[in-house]
Parts: sequence; structure tokens; C-alpha cells
Amino acid sequence: MIRPPYPTPKPRNSYELVGHRLQRIIASPRVQRIQLVEVSRRDDESPEAWRQVIQDIGDTAGIRIEHLDDGAVRIGWREYCDS
Repeated sequence: MIRPPYPTPKPRNSYELVGHRLQRIIASPRVQRIQLVEVSRRDDESPEAWRQVIQDIGDTAGIRIEHLDDGAVRIGWREYCDS
């Protein structure tokens, strides 16, 4: 059996799982085109991990986080790219 030269490690904790899911969503071509996405925490995701990931994303220069009434968040960065 041939093994890939650099195996991709599987996320091990809830923070990593949330982070990987949001990373996949944000990296999608459609989201990259509009530079805005609304996401919600899934029931199987830790509320603490969710809050920490959202906070870490919000601490990134050029990223805007808007907390919506239904618990979702809107992540955007268009205004910074248009400057």
C-alpha cells in the first residue's frame, strides 16, 4: 500500500473541528467571490469552542464579525479588499 507523503492530521478537539468547518466554508469559491458568509453553531459543536473560534476570527485584521439575533454570525471582509 502506498501512503501519501504528508498525511493530513485529523482534528482532535472541538476547537479544531469548528475551525476546520469554518475554514472550509470561508474558502469556498462562492464565499470568496462575495466575501461574506453567515454561519451558525451546530448542535454537536461546543459552545465554548464556537465562541473562541469566532473571537479568534474577529481578532484578525480586516475581518468584521456581526452577531445576529438568531445566534448566527456574519463574517465579512469585502470593505477591506475594496480599499
